[in-house]
Amino acid sequence: MAAACALARRGLGRVWPNPAVGCVVLDAAGRVAGRGWTRPGGRPHAETEALLAAGPRARGGTAYVTLEPCSHHGATPPCADALIAAGIKRVVAPLPDPDPRVMGAGFRRLRQAGIEVVEGVGRRDAEAINEGFFRRVRSGRPFVALKTATTLDGRIATVGGESQWITGEAARARGHLLRAQFDAIMIGVGTAAADNPTLTCRLPGFESRSPVRIVVDGRRRLPLTAKLVATARQQPTWLVTLEGSHDARWQAFRGAGVEIVETSPDRIGQPDLKIAMARLAERGLTRIMVEGGGHLTAALLRDRLIDRIYWFRAAGIMGGDGLAMAAPFGVDRLSAMARFERDDVMAVGPDLLETYSCRKG
Repeated sequence: MAAACALARRGLGRVWPNPAVGCVVLDAAGRVAGRGWTRPGGRPHAETEALLAAGPRARGGTAYVTLEPCSHHGATPPCADALIAAGIKRVVAPLPDPDPRVMGAGFRRLRQAGIEVVEGVGRRDAEAINEGFFRRVRSGRPFVALKTATTLDGRIATVGGESQWITGEAARARGHLLRAQFDAIMIGVGTAAADNPTLTCRLPGFESRSPVRIVVDGRRRLPLTAKLVATARQQPTWLVTLEGSHDARWQAFRGAGVEIVETSPDRIGQPDLKIAMARLAERGLTRIMVEGGGHLTAALLRDRLIDRIYWFRAAGIMGGDGLAMAAPFGVDRLSAMARFERDDVMAVGPDLLETYSCRKG
């Protein structure tokens, strides 16, 4: 199952709206006969790939798969039927698929065909891999992670906006690796205008894994000359903006290939991020990484929309003159703080990467 989970991770950021699944098929003697993982765009599925590699050696064997095999006809036939037709005798899977079209039906079909089904093995790892898919199915929004790079005292830039580079080369490379594992990267219009970024993955060999670029820009202030707009036909760029008249700028963005995601305003007249996340989920996104500035970070914290933080911390102190990683968002008592639990701390060159998950309850 550990090998199947490792295969599943290869699909992160490339298979939305489908889950990232891995599969290892053993022959009747317990030897590895085939391996597979969900391919870009969500198909072929992992089981199909593994069975194709195994061929006739799959008969009488065992399939380790990181999620319940599908049982419905979509763009491809049901994976449960493929396992039955291949003569698999035993299927080991960590947990059922929460998709309403499946939800245990795949396991039932396998058992009805006389196949032994073992559930629960590797459940924790499998849930972590597909937390975005599960969040979208169960809650109607993507999994949202914040990536920030700060000083020890939580400053992301000088008062004049200088931020390149607070952390070192190893931390920046790690950040690009994270980009390759997410469906989309989100920033605010302030960051887009100040930095004019491309938001691509620039690790050698990972260039094709650049995510969708999303800019939150309620008033459509993003310069039409920005790199994100200029390259929208080569790498998808989406603009989250307020509903309203489809004026000349709206038409110009559309003409440049930018996809417009409209949403209603929140109580302060900015795009309602809860509604925006639901709209992005409707478009299939399961995993979004936020690299925005303090205002977007504060808005997401206020609305309790951040599920994980990847915090790169450099060993330097800037002091109160620097810009904070989060702008004020209405915390006037300790009980109102957004709280997280630390999952991991690791050295990345001279810097630290701290990983936090949203505290439940």
